[in-house]
Amino acid sequence: MIFYVGTDHPSWLWKEPIKYPLFISNRALSRYKNFKPADKPWALDSGGFTELNMYGTWVTTPAQYIHQIRRYISEIGYLNWAAPQDWMCEPQVLKKTGFTVPKHQLLTVQNFQRLRDLAPDLPIIPVLQGWEPDDYFRHRDLYAEHGIDLSTEPLVGMGTFCRRASLRPVQRIVRELFDDGLKMHGFGVKSDGLPAIGDFLASSDSMAWSFTARREDRNLCGIPHVSPRCHHCRKWATMWADKTTAKIGSSPVQLEFAYN
Repeated sequence: MIFYVGTDHPSWLWKEPIKYPLFISNRALSRYKNFKPADKPWALDSGGFTELNMYGTWVTTPAQYIHQIRRYISEIGYLNWAAPQDWMCEPQVLKKTGFTVPKHQLLTVQNFQRLRDLAPDLPIIPVLQGWEPDDYFRHRDLYAEHGIDLSTEPLVGMGTFCRRASLRPVQRIVRELFDDGLKMHGFGVKSDGLPAIGDFLASSDSMAWSFTARREDRNLCGIPHVSPRCHHCRKWATMWADKTTAKIGSSPVQLEFAYN
């Protein structure tokens, strides 16, 4: 399983010592006026959770998102894949949008189709969304009804995983979809849950290193720096990722299909 380190510091793409592929939100990256070429692979999060919570809808249009992705490929390079502008299904997001889980699932499929129509050459992946386990299987079937066979896709994102208190529903979902031939990325899977489902995922990402540093409220990397905490520390992020990947038998893989 390929492990991506999440960060809200896009400049890490061209800085050391991070040796892992990075997972970066478009909301953070789009604020930059100038970029440098990346020296490591990375994946792009569309920033949907934040955007939907802020506005109750997508204010970034598909055309604008496509333009941003093309710029990143041209000026940064090494982009493995990008998430679509999907609609998360956490209760707090549903409350903000006023829609139901089935409506969010339909909007997610429609957005993926729109992005693929606009830019079939870009590595934008489909994403499954839901809340209850059966929601994910119904969403898979909805993609099929729209002519999209997820088992033939290079990668399928699994959304609304990171805020779950229980691992058991996640285990059922990924095991059954793995048996159906899906190659999956787990968005924000908790590090303590990765050993249980890592064998069924092609990749996953986490920013738990930063949350851990905020909770500990002390220096964790052993190297003096301006902040007393390590929630923005590249050294601590690497140390945390080393420990996490050791538990799941993963490693910092440099993917050959990255745009460079």
